[in-house]
Amino acid sequence: YNIGADLFMIVTGVNKVCVDFGKPTQKEISCMKVSEAKRYMAEGQFPPGSMGPKISSAVEYIEKGGKEAIITRQENIGRAMLDPTCCTRIIAD
Repeated sequence: YNIGADLFMIVTGVNKVCVDFGKPTQKEISCMKVSEAKRYMAEGQFPPGSMGPKISSAVEYIEKGGKEAIITRQENIGRAMLDPTCCTRIIAD
């Protein structure tokens, strides 16, 4: 089911999605394609009680025809529309 929206915004407690969260190798992600998101999910990068449901929702939205999903903090909502450095964008492959 496609809701017909061009943008899906998910508010969370961090500016950007990270891989290796909490480890010395932690890395912020500014933009991620659906295939990358699926690979990271399969690797266990996004736990079910944390970023997992947000990433899954963003992937589902894109796969059902959405153009872009943004994940960021509440304070960054307006800025994220113009500044891709303050959030994580998930896009189609």
